[in-house]
Amino acid sequence: MSLIKELWAFLKVRKKFWLLPIIMIMLLLGLLIVVAQGSAVAPFIYTLF
Repeated sequence: MSLIKELWAFLKVRKKFWLLPIIMIMLLLGLLIVVAQGSAVAPFIYTLF
């Protein structure tokens, strides 16, 4: 949780709010790949990329 607080403080101080959507999309794609590794839908998800 402290990592999120530090990231938010960095974005707020440096006025780099445009980085937030990029970070969120990268986290969601990473989570999708991790979740799909062990499932039966993995071949279908990997065709998206």
